[in-house]
Amino acid sequence: MLKWVQGGLSAVAGTTEPEYGPEAIHPVTKRIKDPQQVSRQTTPEDFKWQLLSYTNVETLTMYFTDLSTKSKGFVQIIYSLIMGVVNTAHFNLRCNGKWYSLPLQDYKIEGNNVTAKNFSLKLGEDGVLYQLKSAMGSTMVDLTFKQVSPGVIFGEDGTTLYGTDAENPWGKMRHCFWPRCTVEGAIVNNDLGKVDISLQNGLGMVVMALQGMKPHHAASSWNFLNYQGDEYSAVVMEFTTPKSYAKTRVNIGILVKGDKIISTSIDNDVVHENPKTNDIWPVPQKITFQDPKNGWKLTGNLDHLVERVDVMAEIPQFVKNLVSNISGAKPYIYQYMEDFELEYEGEKEKGPGYCEVTFISE
Repeated sequence: MLKWVQGGLSAVAGTTEPEYGPEAIHPVTKRIKDPQQVSRQTTPEDFKWQLLSYTNVETLTMYFTDLSTKSKGFVQIIYSLIMGVVNTAHFNLRCNGKWYSLPLQDYKIEGNNVTAKNFSLKLGEDGVLYQLKSAMGSTMVDLTFKQVSPGVIFGEDGTTLYGTDAENPWGKMRHCFWPRCTVEGAIVNNDLGKVDISLQNGLGMVVMALQGMKPHHAASSWNFLNYQGDEYSAVVMEFTTPKSYAKTRVNIGILVKGDKIISTSIDNDVVHENPKTNDIWPVPQKITFQDPKNGWKLTGNLDHLVERVDVMAEIPQFVKNLVSNISGAKPYIYQYMEDFELEYEGEKEKGPGYCEVTFISE
């Protein structure tokens, strides 16, 4: 049994890595050659699925907010490969605080597109429009996301590399964005309490992410915000590595006004305020995302917890205890849908934001 447990720990979570030091992490923010140009415009090539041959998770997540009806949520396609052997794909839907997930059957991933039984995700020939259609079970989804502003990728390839040799990394993290999109379409889902949404004044954000190593080895914590207001959109993403990679903080931010990218920035600030002490982790009750260089910030109270996700809930308890004791991983995701206030060059705007605060290990 012990060998089975050890094998399970390796496959599911793994044990704590040695402390390799800062020379074993090559953040995208440090790989930027020109500090005056920290990002570039994306191309359709950037949004092709990577389909790596080793343990990894790829996601395409499309957030939506209807400024008229206040409906909000996201759709997500997630593809994972474990130990180079077991691969799966799922379609996830979160809508007005309710959650729905289905495995994709007979799926096929080619280039930018994903097709499966009663499901399709296709990127238009011009590369600025995604169309997603799903008719799985009692869920009917028909959504179109179209770029308003150009897409953004940081550095040359949006990638943070792990390993002592950057030319031959043993892990990687990659992100690329459409920071402001229009969203049109409808969602009908009787399993979620007869959710029936027609997006007429919809705004959204699209992010493609790749995590090419075990999650708790790549990061010990995350902070994320997607803000969509009448005039402005903002995206901030930050992760901090475990001690094995010198607790390195990687932070990128995007500010959009209308169809223009106002700024792309690195090394921004995320401030947790009034942390609760009665939970597993010190969860903030207020949070600020700030870009000191370009002079904008977003602040919001974290009052409306959508879901507290125990990432390891499906692992048998005795294995879960061992993972926690051996690797120190206690991954919880705190998801919020809140109103945030944006301040920029004397202007103020209030609008809806989706925020995630994730704790994985000390």
